[in-house]
Amino acid sequence: MTSGIRRLVTIVGATATGKSDLAARLAERFGGEIVNADPQLAYRGMDVGTAKPSPEIRARVPHHLIDVLDPDGTMTLGAYLDLAHEAMEDILARGRIVWLVGGTGQYVWSVVEGWRVPRVPPQPDLRRELETLGPDALERELRRVDPASAERIDARNVRRIIRALEVYRVTGRPLSEWATKRPPGFTSLIIGLWLDRDELYRRIDTRVDAMINSGLEREVRDLLARGYSCDLPAMRSIGYKEMCAAIEGRLTLAEAAERIKTETHRLSRHQRNWFRRADPRITWIDVTARDPLDEAGSAIERSGLLAS
Repeated sequence: MTSGIRRLVTIVGATATGKSDLAARLAERFGGEIVNADPQLAYRGMDVGTAKPSPEIRARVPHHLIDVLDPDGTMTLGAYLDLAHEAMEDILARGRIVWLVGGTGQYVWSVVEGWRVPRVPPQPDLRRELETLGPDALERELRRVDPASAERIDARNVRRIIRALEVYRVTGRPLSEWATKRPPGFTSLIIGLWLDRDELYRRIDTRVDAMINSGLEREVRDLLARGYSCDLPAMRSIGYKEMCAAIEGRLTLAEAAERIKTETHRLSRHQRNWFRRADPRITWIDVTARDPLDEAGSAIERSGLLAS
């Protein structure tokens, strides 16, 4: 393989389909380095609740954009793209394959499709002002100023709605108008991992139980002891907000676990809207009854991506 070929393989799919494990095994087989496309993995000290790849896996295969922020930091899409492009250019310059891995559709497609996005830093005062409006009023305001973004953003994802309004207030242009694209500049293949819904939900529930048993409560208590508030955006993600509620006495541990499962089921449905099975760009592998490694490897070899 020559260093002149700029190769990207993207592994997508819903949570708990085995993306991280497959990417690491493929990288070991074919070489290359992994670039994370899940913003929650960027936060240091948030390991159990994010199902972060283990230190052993990360020692075997280089991973980028993991543990790059403290929990009180903010990962905007623009900041992510700057970091991702920097990491990818370094990997590609060394003639290696980039393995882009994640279930966060906005972050994945922003790289693969070459999105241009505004570099608007967080505006703490404006965010506090917007937070006082409440979810319903925020959604109405977004529909008024940026109906295209309102259609794409889950109405319950208050953080993303506030971000879209923040961009509009600062730049005077709707976030959707910033979403122009440019040729990404690499040869790519997208592999999607698929599970039928019942099996996916079973795996999600098993994973949540494992998180609880592996010390999610202890992890959250440690973060609080270090001075990080449950009100931080990172701590309002699935798993952490429910465990905060349990620690504060608003939920029992069992209720928190069930709520995490329900919210993760909902997340998986949202992810399927980002990564549709009918999308011709994605080579889908059904992982219900078999190991996807060989099938993914065959798809990569058939694609010609490894040709010198």
